[in-house]
Amino acid sequence: MKDLIEYIARSLVEHPEAVEVHEFRTGGRVKIELRVAKDDMGRVIGKSGRVANAIRTLMRVAAERTGQQATLDVVEP
Repeated sequence: MKDLIEYIARSLVEHPEAVEVHEFRTGGRVKIELRVAKDDMGRVIGKSGRVANAIRTLMRVAAERTGQQATLDVVEP
């Protein structure tokens, strides 16, 4: 899942070298933190959070295929 989020984020932003993805596992739960450059926050979040919600949906589907639960946090730089 970490690779999926990293691929999507790098495709969206102007500064792909600034993308950082951290994955934390607790039992059957996975928490992913996404950090991007300050200038790229709008691109990752989108209008009314639509892009971020779409990324979360893709991540949830990928997690459920492996029998896990996943959450995504977009962290401010």
